[in-house]
Amino acid sequence: MAVLLHRWGLFAARRRRAVLAVWLLVVAATVALSVGFAGTFTSETEIPGSRAQSALTEMDRHFPSSDRRSADIVFEAPEGASFEDPATAGAMRESLTAAATVPGVTSVSDPVKAGTVSPDGRTAVAQVRFSAAEHEDVPEADLDALEDTADSSRAAGLEVLFGGDAFKETGPPVGPGEALGVLVALVVLAVTFGSLLSAGLPLITALLTVGTSVAALTALASVFDIYEKAPTLSIMLGLAVGIDYALFILARHRSELLAGRTVREAAARATATAGSAVCFAGLTVIIALVGLTVTGVPALTTMGLGAAVAVAVAVALSLFLLPALLTAAGERLRPKPGSRTARRTRHDSGSGTRPPAGARWVAAVVRHPWRTVVTVTLAMGALTVPATQLQLALPDEGSEPTSSAVRQTYDKVAEAFGPGANGPLVVLVSDAPSGTLRSTAEEVADELGEVDGIARTAPVEYSEDGAVARVQVVPSTGPRDAETGRLVTDLQDRVAPLAEESGSDIAVTGRTAVSIEVSEKLSAALLPFALVVVGLSLLLLLAAFRSVAVPLKATAGFLLSVGASFGVIVAVFQWGWLAAALGVPSTGPVSSFVPIVVMAILFGLAMDYEVFLVSAVREEYVRTGDPRGAIVGGARRAARVVTAAALIMVVVFASFLLEQDPALMPIALALAVGVALDAFLVRLTLVPAVMALLGRAAWWLPARLDKWLPDLDVEGARLDRSAPAPAPATPTKTEQDISS
Repeated sequence: MAVLLHRWGLFAARRRRAVLAVWLLVVAATVALSVGFAGTFTSETEIPGSRAQSALTEMDRHFPSSDRRSADIVFEAPEGASFEDPATAGAMRESLTAAATVPGVTSVSDPVKAGTVSPDGRTAVAQVRFSAAEHEDVPEADLDALEDTADSSRAAGLEVLFGGDAFKETGPPVGPGEALGVLVALVVLAVTFGSLLSAGLPLITALLTVGTSVAALTALASVFDIYEKAPTLSIMLGLAVGIDYALFILARHRSELLAGRTVREAAARATATAGSAVCFAGLTVIIALVGLTVTGVPALTTMGLGAAVAVAVAVALSLFLLPALLTAAGERLRPKPGSRTARRTRHDSGSGTRPPAGARWVAAVVRHPWRTVVTVTLAMGALTVPATQLQLALPDEGSEPTSSAVRQTYDKVAEAFGPGANGPLVVLVSDAPSGTLRSTAEEVADELGEVDGIARTAPVEYSEDGAVARVQVVPSTGPRDAETGRLVTDLQDRVAPLAEESGSDIAVTGRTAVSIEVSEKLSAALLPFALVVVGLSLLLLLAAFRSVAVPLKATAGFLLSVGASFGVIVAVFQWGWLAAALGVPSTGPVSSFVPIVVMAILFGLAMDYEVFLVSAVREEYVRTGDPRGAIVGGARRAARVVTAAALIMVVVFASFLLEQDPALMPIALALAVGVALDAFLVRLTLVPAVMALLGRAAWWLPARLDKWLPDLDVEGARLDRSAPAPAPATPTKTEQDISS
């Protein structure tokens, strides 16, 4: 692989104008397609064909209004008044009459007739149905007109709140927080390289990665259903890996320039060596993200594939565009003799007398490997303890910031009617034998009256065509509470015998039941996902490093990192530790998408640092044959760049916390914490200690397996055999004086 990439690097260097032109054309074409064929993203998280979802689809077919956008209007009477008072009820009805005339409104319920007045008579909830389909946005003008209808009620002293899915705010996939993250990344790059030009090149590839991948997703959304969080996840990962992959190649390029190579040869060798590591690192991330398809949840599948597109674009730009950019920059990237960057690069390459801080740290770790292994394992284990209390549920209006209208409405309904009013369940009776629908539905209603955990049930409703019946059930607990999940299971067990006796199809459904079903599906998919992804990546690492121990310890380190990151999100998002400081809108169960998404991304990124660090160690070991010396020598070359890359990723992920998105905040925090722990405690501390304990056994591979595996040459050893490196440039007197 290194030889092929070296050839490409030379070609891109010689034909840099043509390569730049082709890439600009590709990016422009992708953006043009996204503009001309822009699609809309979906908020749907159901599992097609599942029991609850199939029943919900059946209900929507026979009760057509249930698959339309809706809004809730909450009226609260002043202290001492109630909706039994004619004046108070009249003010409310005046507003509801006006609401029925708003464009796009198809129906408005009467709280008194619908039974949605609180027991104390002070709170009433009216439901408004729009003509917009469930996955379409209600025009802003229609929502404003609906809010204007509350003026008469407010004038009469009523408090009026508007909520429901029609009023749920959807912000852009990128905001000021990400811009701040990019700015901090620029500072880290400038400090690392000592050059604004060098710092700018990784940002160029990252921004091109984000723009191209998001444009591609926007165009694909016109053909496929793509979950609304997929673009944001692509931006998050595209920024991180777009910067990091270019950073590794750029650092190697400048090191080759300092060794005296020409610009073209330096670009080619950087592409061959660091580019090989980028290729394998990117493949591990892509494998992990594509592995999300095993869950069978379309929303998660599109999130994984969308993020995989961003990583693939980042790898392609780093390997196929960056060599042309490096050549175009020319001699301006060569560290000037006597400069701080030149001295530091010489230290990293082993030419200086004083090793960098990262190498000194790894040397200390290697001297006391057992102490290091025990200390790091205990520390990571302690951080993992809270993960045993992890609770999962899909986010709803109760997860939104308390300042939002939908959250205020949600809280008011829960206060007046009980927490279960925000997540009612529905028991649907269908496919009943002729003449038995009513008797079966009434029997179901009687059975529900004996179930614990139900606050109240509504009268049986029959569809206009007389084909199905439904009973609405209000749980005594909230939609994200574990007790509600157990209630759904209990209801399913209760109605199963009735379905068998009557010959009808009886199912528990509703949005809450579907969400619980999705959560259970995601939890069940964690183990097969881990087996598939880890298994494929182990094979990839086995081929890359020709070692049994390296892939196994890499995976063990990942398990420590992911466990600790789960522990942190439980402590913050469930227990409330530092929640106010981080701006967490509410505490409670973590989104069901979080564990599997974090596992996929963190596994890929952990393997990134493993590949970059261990490939440097492997290169030293192949050259010297000294296992312990190779660990320190590899760290001397890779530690500074790995540190900068990890800091950039942490900053990029942490910047997404500023967006206050309840679905993405746990992912952002888990990734920021996970990358920090994995890079500094696992890859730069635990891994060197374990390799020191293993010695030469770290590179052991059975002879039969050695013959079977392809020789991928990630370290570029064949390049050194075919073309000897030039003699390093002679240090200046200033450098010699400083070194001494």
